[in-house]
Amino acid sequence: MKNRSIVSVKIILIILFICAVFKLPYGYYEFIRVVGMTGFILLAYFESDKADKTYMIIWICSAIIINPIFKIGLIRPVWIILDIFWIIFIIITLYYNLKELTKSNNT
Repeated sequence: MKNRSIVSVKIILIILFICAVFKLPYGYYEFIRVVGMTGFILLAYFESDKADKTYMIIWICSAIIINPIFKIGLIRPVWIILDIFWIIFIIITLYYNLKELTKSNNT
């Protein structure tokens, strides 16, 4: 169940960040901040019980960068680079989650 939740959160974040690369109304980016921060906090929570805390730290840093409360003002090209980084990084980690999920289903 936990792995499926992780996969779902990551897929939602990937879709949001792909859309964020395009020019959209400002309200969408506010929506991304709220959902993105929530998603990154959930991912950090899911990683908190593991011995290696690297991913947890990355998710927490991502939540801090995207948080809607204390906004970090970056210019649009920097946000696009961050969005692309998050897309690639989440896809890579999603691959390993899916690999682990299929391995646990086969046993």
